[in-house]
Amino acid sequence: MTGPNLSSHVFFFDIDNCLYSPDLGIMRLTKDRIHAFGRSIGMDPATVADTCETYLRDYGLTVRGLMEHHGVDPVEFNEKVDGSLPLDSVIKPDPRLRKLLLAVTARRWAFTNAGIDHARRVLRCLAVDDLFEGITYCDLSEPDFPCKPEPRAYERAMRDAGVSDPRLCFFADDSSNNVKTAVQLGWTAVEVSPVKTADLHIYSIYSLPDVLPQAFSES
Repeated sequence: MTGPNLSSHVFFFDIDNCLYSPDLGIMRLTKDRIHAFGRSIGMDPATVADTCETYLRDYGLTVRGLMEHHGVDPVEFNEKVDGSLPLDSVIKPDPRLRKLLLAVTARRWAFTNAGIDHARRVLRCLAVDDLFEGITYCDLSEPDFPCKPEPRAYERAMRDAGVSDPRLCFFADDSSNNVKTAVQLGWTAVEVSPVKTADLHIYSIYSLPDVLPQAFSES
């Protein structure tokens, strides 16, 4: 049997720590590189970790705080942080994820706070890069670029994907703040996280059909 025709809907998927498990340790590797970058520009080694966490909380992305307070070149930051991650040796093709995505009856769109190169690398490592119509990402070279959880980042994602009605938007993300904004904007949003902080929550991306059966084909 086939599920409902949701060709007018878009399912937005976060990438990092959502399409793959946080247990892979990509976040730890990323933070190590961010802290090393902070020390390289003269930040106090004793407080660099706390400062970077504060920037992440206040600005949505650590690099935005580094740009604001330390005049960091975002392109250089991206090259030394995301660009240096050993993704190919950590993230492997995921046939189970691929099967899940293929069962989504809405259009599939990636929506990430990462740069385009990193996003493409991760999707390619997972062997699902061909399943997404497009990617809404953070262009670090763009002045005052939007990022989740800012509402204008979601507005950009909708424009990119060609959808104007928030009721036609599904969303999966590991950040409770990102999910909260999506819900406030009228999206149907699911938190994918080891810790439950949102009403609609799953511990693993593979459980999406359990909470959003309307977005998947029936077997």
